[in-house]
Amino acid sequence: MTFAGLDLARPVIMGIVNVTPDSFSDGGDAFDTGDAVRRGLKLLADGAGIIDVGGESTRPGAEAVDWREELGRVKPVVKELAATGAVVSIDSRHAPVMAAAIEAGARIINDVSALTWDADSIRVAAAGDASVILMHMKGSPQSMAAEAEYTDVVAEVSEYLRLRIDACAAAGIGPDRICIDPGFGFAKRLADNYQLLDRLGELALLGPPLCVGLSRKFGKAENPKDRLDISIDLARRAVAGGARIIRVHDVAATAKALSGAP
Repeated sequence: MTFAGLDLARPVIMGIVNVTPDSFSDGGDAFDTGDAVRRGLKLLADGAGIIDVGGESTRPGAEAVDWREELGRVKPVVKELAATGAVVSIDSRHAPVMAAAIEAGARIINDVSALTWDADSIRVAAAGDASVILMHMKGSPQSMAAEAEYTDVVAEVSEYLRLRIDACAAAGIGPDRICIDPGFGFAKRLADNYQLLDRLGELALLGPPLCVGLSRKFGKAENPKDRLDISIDLARRAVAGGARIIRVHDVAATAKALSGAP
């Protein structure tokens, strides 16, 4: 199985570069372009196969960012990292940002709304020949906490993602360009997250490779940066359940922990 030119026979680590002042775990750490590029290069050296660059926080309750401001944050970072030959992903739900990032060298669109937030995004993805990561989320970052209600979370997430896969196919985005993400922490209660983790194999039956983002989201430590041990444990469980792309902040430690994973 491959995705965006990457061999997924072994799990691939996606390193996070948040060019934001307010992301839940590392907002402001790499807000400057130079700092963001240096962070991306460090993550590559630590073992990341993908660098995911985002300019808008999607933590619960985060304020929306105008796409022009978002674009100004991410485009120079994407351009510099892509120029090194790195596989760069643009974490955005805005079509103009996606289009500019692809032009700057991004190979993947990672959209928390599964190409639904911006009506033009699916056309941009198809026309730009980009690979896409389709994530499940109900509502928006501002409303999702109030929408975490499910009868069967795995069945409902699976059906949503199936419909988005079909929509992409209808738009000309082939199955080899699609990855799916159940959206841990996005409109999910704690019990919902663990049900999804325990039943990842059911989502894998949809066909596309699975991407998961569990890093620093769970654990008793008040500071998200102090949740490394549980993040690594959950990453191991996700890989055992069939995940092929693991989106993390702590690349070196995760790479070491997964070095023997099939």
